[in-house]
Amino acid sequence: MIEHLFDIERDAGRDSWIHSLDARVKIIVSFAVIIAVVSFPYSTAVYTLGLTTGIFFLVLWGLSGLSPLVYIKRFLATLPFGLFIIFFQIFFENPWYETFTPLVTLPFGINIYRESVEFASILGVKFVICISFIILLSSTTTMQALLNGGRRLGLPSVMALSLGMMIRYLFVFAGMYGRVNSSLAARNFNAFDRSLPYRYRLETLGYAVGMFFIRSYEQGERTYISMLCRGYGKDSYEHLPKKSLIKSEWVFLLLSLVFIVGNTVGVYLM
Repeated sequence: MIEHLFDIERDAGRDSWIHSLDARVKIIVSFAVIIAVVSFPYSTAVYTLGLTTGIFFLVLWGLSGLSPLVYIKRFLATLPFGLFIIFFQIFFENPWYETFTPLVTLPFGINIYRESVEFASILGVKFVICISFIILLSSTTTMQALLNGGRRLGLPSVMALSLGMMIRYLFVFAGMYGRVNSSLAARNFNAFDRSLPYRYRLETLGYAVGMFFIRSYEQGERTYISMLCRGYGKDSYEHLPKKSLIKSEWVFLLLSLVFIVGNTVGVYLM
């Protein structure tokens, strides 16, 4: 999965109106949607909120010029994490409900309740909307632009520096991972090839993981020494020039916030 970092960064560097928006605008809009959806009460009205917010997402994704397959692939990559949490909700009596109606009775006293299935579906709608806007943000904004946007919004410089270093060497690690995979493939090694002895596959993977640890340690030492030689310290931060939003960005930001707030309040009062 780590090798897909380059695909995400390549898509984020494309040219479209959404891509050209200032990172601060996209961060604020994405967080506003997430806060509105997460804070919305657990009721069937979430279905309506999910529909209207989903249409808003589809409009933005269409303006980005990215293929729907890009969204589907990245959503499916995150699905196992959310699906695991959502699925097990059907077996519990959620405190949001006072009465429970069993739909299915399983052995060992396990019941599936109608109210729990409803709660799981509501949670699923919230998950889909939140993840969709995170995918939109990451697919239309480079990581460096996200860091700069965060700093301009008040993210402490020490956190931005630490995150910047982590992201930079995450790509270094991804490149190293790709080279090791290519090297193993050139030697006809496949960890899932059952024709190879199981012990041999484990030993080879163990050597590869050990090599990663050693090279990571050595890279960390070289990076630390290089930073000291360049005068880095706890009070050393990268200079970030001020940047004002243009008129179209202000208009889009204000209209988006009005829609998010108005849509959420309107669905709640229905």
